[in-house]
Amino acid sequence: LSIMREEQPLLDIASGVIKGLRPVLEEICPDAVLVQGDTTTAFAAALAAYYMNIPVGHVEAGLRTYDICRPYPEEFNRQAADSAASWCFAPTERAGENLIREGKRLESVYVTGNTVIDALKTTVRESYAHPELTWAEGSRLVFLTAHRREIWGDPMRRIFRAIRQVVEEHPDVKVLYPVHSNPIVRHAAEEVLGGHERIHLIDPVDVLDCHNILARSHLVLTDSGGLQEEAPSLGKPVLVLRDRTERPEGVEAGALRLVGTEEASVRSGFRELLDSPETYRAMARVTNLYGD
Repeated sequence: LSIMREEQPLLDIASGVIKGLRPVLEEICPDAVLVQGDTTTAFAAALAAYYMNIPVGHVEAGLRTYDICRPYPEEFNRQAADSAASWCFAPTERAGENLIREGKRLESVYVTGNTVIDALKTTVRESYAHPELTWAEGSRLVFLTAHRREIWGDPMRRIFRAIRQVVEEHPDVKVLYPVHSNPIVRHAAEEVLGGHERIHLIDPVDVLDCHNILARSHLVLTDSGGLQEEAPSLGKPVLVLRDRTERPEGVEAGALRLVGTEEASVRSGFRELLDSPETYRAMARVTNLYGD
């Protein structure tokens, strides 16, 4: 649909998808439309199909924080997509239970497992090599992602200051950060993390690179949803740079820890994982929490 524009608001993304899909759906006349995940494009496509009386199936249905501002706008997007869906494909039993509790008919909810976990079986390779992994040899490599809209501004800078301070205290640690293409995120990353010899800011990586670098990392700092699923399945402890998560299974199992966006809490959690072998081992148990 060619809707992407630099720094465009969510309104433009949603309206662009809805308007752009209308002639496509009119031409194809599909029996159903499948949407996956919690992006604005998934929500808008579900709405377009619903308006045109085409049944919708939502893959990755039922994930919830029950706070429509955290994560923003993903929590609203997935709730809205589920509302429009005739079939909800939930990755876990808990996600399925959320949908039933919200009033979805039992026969419309299917617990299918997680497509991200399936993907890991095809992407992680023993023979993989990457220049950033060569740079990180002999160090504990920390994989960082941070991009969510609700942490733009001061929260993001607080996170970055905490990370830089801990890295300076641990000379055997290196951080690799594929920086989101949004100029707001890039400016904050360059301002706080730029210029440090053991912190590399790189362009976004594709899924093959992401999974293989993740598999060779020591731990993960992220506000991503997908990484909260992928990292525990690879035995990598995760510090979640958010106050709420729609993937509570990982927190309850001890593979994820919510550290929020306050400088002191991020710094404390990061230090503990680096300095306490017992804490690290407890969080690094290889397990698939989210279904296959």
